[in-house]
Amino acid sequence: MSRGRGMKMPGNMGGGNMMAKLAKMQEEMVKTQEALATERIAVTAGGGAVTVVISGAQHIQSITLSPEMIASGDAEMIGDTLVAAINEAIEKSQALAAERLQSVSGGLGLPGM
Repeated sequence: MSRGRGMKMPGNMGGGNMMAKLAKMQEEMVKTQEALATERIAVTAGGGAVTVVISGAQHIQSITLSPEMIASGDAEMIGDTLVAAINEAIEKSQALAAERLQSVSGGLGLPGM
């Protein structure tokens, strides 16, 4: 490379333009994360005996047990069903968040996104 010539960025990757794009993406990420916090996903397990509602930000909103589940008195079965429902809810919530954040980041694979 000869003196006096700066390195040119390919396409629309100029420094100022890239910074503007990153700032816009960051703003969209914040909006998407705020929207995810209001999203609700309901998961049932045990044939509908347990319902777990979770937000898109992986916060459990509610857990409902059917009267039949409670009346069974089988603590081990109740615990196992709760674990299954909660784990599935978390997985679905994480998948939703990944999908939404991936669409904002454009698949750049940026750390923490």
